[in-house]
Amino acid sequence: MRVPLSWLREYVDLPATETGRDVQEKLVSAGLEVETVEQLGADLKGPLVVGQVLTIEELEGFKKPIRFCTVDVGTANGTGEPQEIVCGARNFAVGDKVVVVLPGAVLPGNFAIAARKTYGRTSHGMICSGDELGMGDDGSHGIIVLPPETEVGKDAIELLELVDEVLDIAVTANRGDCLSIRGVARETAIAYGLPLRDPALLDVPGPNAFGYPVQVSDPAGCDRFTARTVTGLDPEARSPIWLRRRLQKVGMRPISLAVDVTNYVMMELGQPLHAYDRNLVQGTIGVRLAEEGEKLVTLDGVTRTLHAEDLVITDERGPIGLAGVMGGANTEIADHADVENASTEVVIEAAHFDAVAIARTARRHKMSSEASRRFERGVDPQAAAAAAQRTVDLLVLLAGGTAEAGVTEVVAASAPHTIALPAGHPDKVAGVDYGRETVVRRLQEIGCDVYGQDELLVTVPSWRPDLTEPNDLAEEVIRLEGYENLPSTLPKLPSGRGLTHRQRLHRRVGRALAGAGYVEAPNYPFIGEQVFDQLGLDAADPARRVVKLTNPLNDEEPALRTSLLPGLLGALRRNDGRGSHDLALFETGLVFHPREERRIAVSPPVDRRPSEEEIATLDAALPEQPRHAAVVLAGAREQAGWWGKGRPADWADAVEAARTVAREAGAELIVRGGKYGPWHPGRCAELAVVTADGTERIVGHAGELHPRVVKAFGLPARTSAAELNLDALEEVGDDTPQAPSISTFPVATQDVALVVDKSVPHADVEAALRDGAGELLEAIRLFDVYENDEQLGAGHKSLAYALRFRAGDRTLTVDEASAARDAAVALAAERTGAALRS
Repeated sequence: MRVPLSWLREYVDLPATETGRDVQEKLVSAGLEVETVEQLGADLKGPLVVGQVLTIEELEGFKKPIRFCTVDVGTANGTGEPQEIVCGARNFAVGDKVVVVLPGAVLPGNFAIAARKTYGRTSHGMICSGDELGMGDDGSHGIIVLPPETEVGKDAIELLELVDEVLDIAVTANRGDCLSIRGVARETAIAYGLPLRDPALLDVPGPNAFGYPVQVSDPAGCDRFTARTVTGLDPEARSPIWLRRRLQKVGMRPISLAVDVTNYVMMELGQPLHAYDRNLVQGTIGVRLAEEGEKLVTLDGVTRTLHAEDLVITDERGPIGLAGVMGGANTEIADHADVENASTEVVIEAAHFDAVAIARTARRHKMSSEASRRFERGVDPQAAAAAAQRTVDLLVLLAGGTAEAGVTEVVAASAPHTIALPAGHPDKVAGVDYGRETVVRRLQEIGCDVYGQDELLVTVPSWRPDLTEPNDLAEEVIRLEGYENLPSTLPKLPSGRGLTHRQRLHRRVGRALAGAGYVEAPNYPFIGEQVFDQLGLDAADPARRVVKLTNPLNDEEPALRTSLLPGLLGALRRNDGRGSHDLALFETGLVFHPREERRIAVSPPVDRRPSEEEIATLDAALPEQPRHAAVVLAGAREQAGWWGKGRPADWADAVEAARTVAREAGAELIVRGGKYGPWHPGRCAELAVVTADGTERIVGHAGELHPRVVKAFGLPARTSAAELNLDALEEVGDDTPQAPSISTFPVATQDVALVVDKSVPHADVEAALRDGAGELLEAIRLFDVYENDEQLGAGHKSLAYALRFRAGDRTLTVDEASAARDAAVALAAERTGAALRS
C-alpha cells in the first residue's frame, strides 16, 4: 500500500517538521512493515511553469515529426516574451495549456535543462510529459495537457504536487484495514497520540423504496449491498489534477472521471466500489452464485468460464460482474476519450462480500485485483454506505451530476463480535505489567468498546475482522506499547533435554556426506503429481499416494513429496544449466505419506506445554513423515590433473553413498541387484536391512538413473542417485560408539579368485566367504572383477578377494590362515556355485 504523506496529513495533524522517515519509524514501531519512503521530486528544481501554446511550426526534412513551438509562460522567463521550444510530441495543439520547464531547471534523474540548438533551431526549454516529471503512468504517454482554466505562468511543481513523500507499506494478510489511507491514518494517529479525522464519518441518508432495485440471493456471500444512482454527468468532465495525482502516487492509472472517483474512494476508505453505466444495465441488479459453465467477459476483455462457487453480479441478461474481483465489459463505463458514448448516468455499487469466497474466486481465475486484495483480507462492512455517499458527492462536485434521492441498502442481520478478555491477560502473554488502564486505553484507541473491570467484555470494531480471540487483543496492546519495550529474557529449559537420537543421526549423516564431497541442497517439499510419471513409477506404486494441500503456494505443486529425488534432480538440472557440470548433491528431510484414517487436529494450549496425550493426538492427525536421505551425482567424481586421469561419477558412487549413510546409523546394509522406478534396471541396487525379527526390509535403492528419467528431467547423461529411509535404518542400527581393538600380532593375507555365474551378485559371494572364514577373518575386500568367455566359459565372471586374517592372542600360522581360507571357499562354493579360478 502506497501512502502519500500529503494525503495522510489531511486526516492527522502531524507536526510540520515530521518527515516521511519519522512517520516510518513510528509505524514500524507499531507493527506495520513500512519498506521504503519514496522521495518524489527530491531532485527536481524549477523553474517549471504552466504555458500556453501560441504557435506550432512543422519542421520538414527529418526522420520523425518535429515541431517548433512558441509558448506563453507569462513572466516566468523574466522577459514576458514567448518561449521558443522544439518538441517531437503531437498530442497537443495551439491554445493548449502545457507544462514547460525553462533553462536552469533540473528534472528527475539529474537531467539539467539548458538552451540548446537542435534540428536547426534553438530550443529554450522543454514541453514536458508525465514520465519526464516522474509522475507515473497517466495513460496518455505524451505531453501533459492541462485544463483550459489553468493560469499561465503558475508554478507547475505546486500545481502537479510533484514534491511529496510516499510510504510503501507491505500490508500483512490480517491487516486489510491498512489497505486504505483511512486505516493507515488511524494507525498514525494512535502512534502520535493525535485525533483522527475519519473520512468515513459522513451524513448518509437512510434506505428508501426509490433506490435502484437489487436482489441478493446469497446473503452468506454478500451480507451488505448499497446502490446509489447519479444522473446528468457532464460527458466532457475530466478528473481534476489533484485526483489524478493522488491516484498516480498510490500506483493507479487514471482512466475516466467515474472510474477514477471509485478508485479514489477505495484507496481513501478501503471499500471497493464499482460503477455501472445505468443505460447498459437491464433490470434488477442481482447477487447469486454462478451456474457451472456460465460465461462472462470481464473488463480486461477475457472471456471467463464461471465455476458454481463463483459469486456474480447479474441483471436480466445474466452475469455482469465477478463479485469483488472485476466488473463485466457489458456495463463498462466509457473511457473519457469517447465523448459521444460517455456515460452520463451511473449506478454505484458498494457491497461487502465473503472474504473466503472472493479469495477462492480470484485464485481460481488467476486474476488478483485491487478489489479482491481488499475483500480477501477483510473490508469494513459498515463503511459501504459512507463510501457510496463519498462517491456520489465527488461525482456531483466534479461532473455536475445530480444524486437521485433513492437509496438501496440490502443488509443481512448480524451482531457485533465480542470477546471476553481477562484484564491481566496481555500481562501474562507479554510478561510485562501493563495494568488494566493501559489495556483498556489501547483497545479503545483501535476502536474497541470495552466494558467491565477484571473481566473485560470487548466489542471489536467493524474494520478489524482479524480480532477474533483474547490473544489477538493481547497482541494489539503489546504492539501499541512497543515490541521494542519488551524485556529480553531467555527461556528456562528443563534439565536433561538435548538433541534426540534422531536429530543426532540426522547431523551425523549430513557431516558424513559432506565429508565425502557432497553439497547439501535443501528443497521445498512441494511436488506436482506429474513428477511420478517422469520418475517412471508404476500406477499402483505407494509413492503415488500423496497428501494434498488445501491452500498450496503453487497450483502446479499442490502435494507434499513422497521422495526427495524430484527436488534434488531439479537442483542438479538448474546447476548443470548454469555451468556447474561436476555435481554431487545431497538432502536429508521428511517425506509425507497419507494415513489410512483421517483425523482432525485440535488446537493445543498456549499457556503450558501440551501433555504427552495431547501431543500424541496431534501427531495422529498428521501424515506419516519418515526422514529420508538422498544423493544425486553427475559429471566427474574425480578430477583429472597432473596426478592422473579423472573418473566420472557412476552407479557405484551412489551405492557407496548409501553405505556411508548406513554406517552412520550403525546398520548393516544388504546390497543386491534390483529394479525400481527411476533407476536403470541393469544398474540398480536394492538396499535392505535385517529387522529385529529376522526378516528383511527394503530401505531404498541406488544406482544409475534410467535414460528415460534423465531425458524427462533434462539431466546430464549417466546421472546416478540413491535414496534411503533414515528412520528404518535407525530402527535396526546400533550406533553405540565402539572402541577399536588394536592387535599387536601381524596380519595374514590370503587372496582367492572365484569363478561364478554372471547372475550371482558379489554381495552373496562376499557374505558366504565372511561366514565361512569364521572369527579369524578381520576384513574382506573385492579388488578385481574379470570377464572373458574364452578363459572362464560363457556366462561366467571372476571375482578376486583379499582376505585379512588375524588372531588377538597369537601369530597365525600359514596352515591356520589357509584353513580359514579353504573353509570360506568351500562355503562360497556350496551357496553360490563358486569355483577356484585356476
